[in-house]
Amino acid sequence: MTLFNNLANNSSNLSFIAEDGRKLTYNNLLIDADYFSEKIKERSLIFIITRNNYDCIVGYVGALRANAVVVLINYSIHESMWKDLIKNFKPAFIYQPKNLFQCEKDWEQKFKFGKYVLYETNADIDYNINGNLSLLLMTSGSTGSPEFVRLSHNNIFSNTKAICKYLKISYKDVAITTLPMSYSYGISIINTHLFSGASLILTDSSIVEKNFWNLLSKHRATNFGGVPYTFEMLKKLKFEKISIPSIKYITQAGGKLSQGLLEYFSSVSVKKKMDFIVMYGQTEASPRMSYLPPNMLQKKLGSIGVPIPGGKFYLIDEKHQIIDEPNIEGELVYEGENVSLGYARNCYELANGDLNNGVLKTGDMVNVDSDGYYYIVGRKKRFLKLFGNRVSLDQIEQKINGEGYDCACVGLDDQMKIYTTVKSNIEKINKYIAEYFDLNKSGFSIICIDTIPRNDSGKILYSELEKI
Repeated sequence: MTLFNNLANNSSNLSFIAEDGRKLTYNNLLIDADYFSEKIKERSLIFIITRNNYDCIVGYVGALRANAVVVLINYSIHESMWKDLIKNFKPAFIYQPKNLFQCEKDWEQKFKFGKYVLYETNADIDYNINGNLSLLLMTSGSTGSPEFVRLSHNNIFSNTKAICKYLKISYKDVAITTLPMSYSYGISIINTHLFSGASLILTDSSIVEKNFWNLLSKHRATNFGGVPYTFEMLKKLKFEKISIPSIKYITQAGGKLSQGLLEYFSSVSVKKKMDFIVMYGQTEASPRMSYLPPNMLQKKLGSIGVPIPGGKFYLIDEKHQIIDEPNIEGELVYEGENVSLGYARNCYELANGDLNNGVLKTGDMVNVDSDGYYYIVGRKKRFLKLFGNRVSLDQIEQKINGEGYDCACVGLDDQMKIYTTVKSNIEKINKYIAEYFDLNKSGFSIICIDTIPRNDSGKILYSELEKI
């Protein structure tokens, strides 16, 4: 049983529109994916370096239909991190674009499909894989830390069904990709549309490129999704003046929008007669946990909405006691079938069972109003979101210090500040952070200071840094 067992039900439907103009049906996808699945072994671990193209999708769908365990990795991954992941996880197979990374001498080329190549690594498989494990995605420490969220088939399946239900996705929908499929939000859009027999326009083009809008218009996309950075760019592009009559709704997740952006898109969506749907989630929840019904957008502006179908929210205080009254701040806890099994930092942790038991402490501080609508007011832990990616400040800090650069990290969503005493290597640090962590340079700044403030025990005084 896999997420894509029902693809044959939509065999004549259009599944994908490739960037080169090719139109593929679900029957095309089934033939290609099942041919791929014959090349790999059941319950084997396969690394897939992702691009938003048909060749990559074939590998993803084929691997899941073969009951393999898929690890989705972004195309822009730094080569040193790539090598670390291979060393730590020992994948049996690797599916990557041609000539991206040099293959090892003992790798066996099994299959070529379009611009992709499948390799069998002949790794020493001295580990076991939990029978329920289906998919691994980077999160929280994905920027700098090779840690993955372990998702079961049921996690993905339950969340996919819930999203399809509240968005009312049907075979008539046509989504255009705006996010990498290695990102939980990006792959959820692919999963939900394939599950519904809908169509996807595949492109790596960003919303600031003319090609994106040409594809959207030509193939009459009905929806797309974005993170806060997407919507910042849309406003700069004067979204209110862009003619896109085919779009029925746009979705937003991956971080909290500013009040100004919320007001802008709320207003523009009304004028354009489309729905603007705010959502909330984490990769640990496969990824969606809540949504704000579009008819409540104006009334509950700034809210993350209500739990998804089948999910449940509640708040806890510092003593882990449930808060029963409205308008009292507490940590948000989510319960649902979509809560992940836990994390994996190496291949030996793939054998672990369900460590969460359907309960996720989000780390977000939240209050709920008397109508049952939830509002994020802050973070419990040292996390922030940079362009939709949840980033651990502590993990970034540790990695940079490990390279010999004395630093401390603070910040707010979409702006990280890195304080360092290493004045002579600013450019080097800047380049290292951008390349290794795959961060847009506009999302962080490096500030030189004489000393990093610490208390008597040597712990960094982050509150003092925030005053600088």
